[in-house]
Parts: sequence; C-alpha cells; structure tokens
Amino acid sequence: MKWIKVAAIFAALAGCNTVNGVGQDISGAAVTVQDWM
Repeated sequence: MKWIKVAAIFAALAGCNTVNGVGQDISGAAVTVQDWM
C-alpha cells in the first residue's frame, strides 16, 4: 500500500517543469502525506 503513495508523489513531481513548481509540489506532497498519517 505504501508504494501507491510513493508512486503518487513521484507522479506529481514528474508533472512539474520548473524548480519553483517542484518546490510547491514537494511541500504539497508533504502536507498530503501528513494528512494520510
């Protein structure tokens, strides 16, 4: 089950084209993961 969450995070990061966007995705993913926990 954990691999699904990891795959979703990587998919979100792969969709980003700018460094700023990657930073936003990482912070957004961190918040999402915290919500899951």
